Amino acid sequence: MDRSKWLDAYKAMRLIRLIEQRINDEYKYDEIKTPIHLSIGQEAVAVGVCINLRKDDYAFGTHRSHAMYIAKGGDIKKMIAELYLRKTGCAQGRGGSMHLVDTDVGIPGSSAIVGGNTPLGTGTALASKLMNSDRVTVVFFGDGAADEGTFHESLNFASLKKLPVVYVCENNFYAINSHQLARQAGDNIYKWAQGYGMPGYRIDGNDVLEVSRYAKEAIDRCRKGEGPTLIECLTYRWKGHIGTVDDVGEGFRPKEEYDYWVSKCPIKRFSEFLRNEGVLTDELAESIDREIYDQIEEAFRFAWNSPKPSPDELLDYVYAD
Repeated sequence: MDRSKWLDAYKAMRLIRLIEQRINDEYKYDEIKTPIHLSIGQEAVAVGVCINLRKDDYAFGTHRSHAMYIAKGGDIKKMIAELYLRKTGCAQGRGGSMHLVDTDVGIPGSSAIVGGNTPLGTGTALASKLMNSDRVTVVFFGDGAADEGTFHESLNFASLKKLPVVYVCENNFYAINSHQLARQAGDNIYKWAQGYGMPGYRIDGNDVLEVSRYAKEAIDRCRKGEGPTLIECLTYRWKGHIGTVDDVGEGFRPKEEYDYWVSKCPIKRFSEFLRNEGVLTDELAESIDREIYDQIEEAFRFAWNSPKPSPDELLDYVYAD
């Protein structure tokens, strides 16, 4: 990552962390009428990838897409309004947290179906190639999506046609509460790339600089017409699969494992790096946080003051009689 982008990356990671913590705190009041899937602890993946994308490049997310949406430049006021299912939401209050969209910044949508976004992103990559465009598509998905047939079909087709798509696996080791090794014969998702004739890498998903380095290489490769890449980013979500619970303890995730990954906080790690490089100071960090808190407060006020859809609008945006 170019040094000039370091602070932008830090600000994006802090915005994701603080806005998701606020969502976590507000959820108990039962005014957010949508399931939420938080990515606290995974901020480095979305930021490290998206900081290398252009505004007109495509990004497809999953049910856990707040981080991707923000990192790609999505409007946080529209995102929070969507969580409250308001007419001013990014999907007019019809999608909720799991279906974020912002076509102005290259987010055609997010899919709540596990593995459902891989063929969609492969499709936009095909469109880019047919139109002789250098637009790149990035598809974010979890380790659970590698269990799905669409993952393998998409990789095979993308490699066959040398499509400009980067597949980014946010491997947090759990599909709900089922560990990867209980579902897959190996812990080597990145190696599937070899069978489909494309580069595949496993990297530290909590190191935003490492994520950015591999993402940039893959994106540049796409722009040169050399085809797709699979990047498996090892990371960890601090919250449970859904909602505000932690899913830590007997029958869930081991406390020792959870504590280990919290100690590898991607924001703390990057902050320490920036301080050692003389880029970040206590005063600047406090100023950044104050600015972010103001943005978040404005976004929630916007959502609270926005109108809800009325019953007579129920069939709007439905294309079948």
